[in-house]
Amino acid sequence: MSQAKLLVVDDDPLNQEIIAEYLEDAGYTLTTADSGKAAMRLLDAVDAQFDAVLLDRMMPGMTGIDVLNLMKEDARWARLPVIMQTAAAAPEQVREGIKAGAYYYLTKPYDAVALRAIIHAALTDARERAALAESLHAHPDALKLMSEAEFRFATIYEARRLAGLLALACPQPDQAALGLAELFLNAIEHGNLGIGYKDKRQLKIDGQWEAEMARRLISPQYSGRAVHVRMRRLEAAVEFTIEDEGAGFDWAAYIEFDPQRAFDPNGRGIALARQLSFASLEYRGRGNVAVASVALTHRVK
Repeated sequence: MSQAKLLVVDDDPLNQEIIAEYLEDAGYTLTTADSGKAAMRLLDAVDAQFDAVLLDRMMPGMTGIDVLNLMKEDARWARLPVIMQTAAAAPEQVREGIKAGAYYYLTKPYDAVALRAIIHAALTDARERAALAESLHAHPDALKLMSEAEFRFATIYEARRLAGLLALACPQPDQAALGLAELFLNAIEHGNLGIGYKDKRQLKIDGQWEAEMARRLISPQYSGRAVHVRMRRLEAAVEFTIEDEGAGFDWAAYIEFDPQRAFDPNGRGIALARQLSFASLEYRGRGNVAVASVALTHRVK
């Protein structure tokens, strides 16, 4: 796999040096910009191919929020993951960034481990979403003719494949696929495999999340569990009911994007799914049943 290309936007040369030092052996190619205008020029270059942007929030002239708003308005950069680096960590300031489209955060002064973990999480999420979107072109759209169906899966690979397939029953498959994949993965890791939020955070920081998921999938304690999915086409929506075989979880804490979690490498999936993919999303029972609906008429986000 080729080196990921990062655009680092910060008006402070010292901060640029710190980031470069912390990422020296991490396998990334760094390009720096010392202002918002310089960042936009680099993004607008014909050969610009960045995989993520580390964006300083507080800059003179064009701020990080200004840059972010311009990026999200342009189809070329709208899906590019943005990691907001800031000393302004108050909840209302984080909410402003989230509303503008920054779902990953770093607090100044930097911690090397946190820096690497957040960048890795942002790049991994982006790659998985791109692969999911690409997979939509490999399936026929016959699911739009299906009124009801049931499925079961157990592995991450199966979850992603099924999310891409079922999304074809929806008016905007790319959006639906992202949300379904998040709910399916949550049903596996938090539901069937019993990996809690704090455990996942530490596994992500240590770079051991994939290995632990693989280990639990074949362990006697968890290997027999499956996730069950029911799809129904209603008059005005497609409804998905996702049920895992775990003990449930405190879903109410994750249905909205908590600014306190913006600085962690995990914890945003359910809130993003609800915001970007579904007309409605609710959890039932002990939290092991999710019911999500996608409107059959287009709605503007």
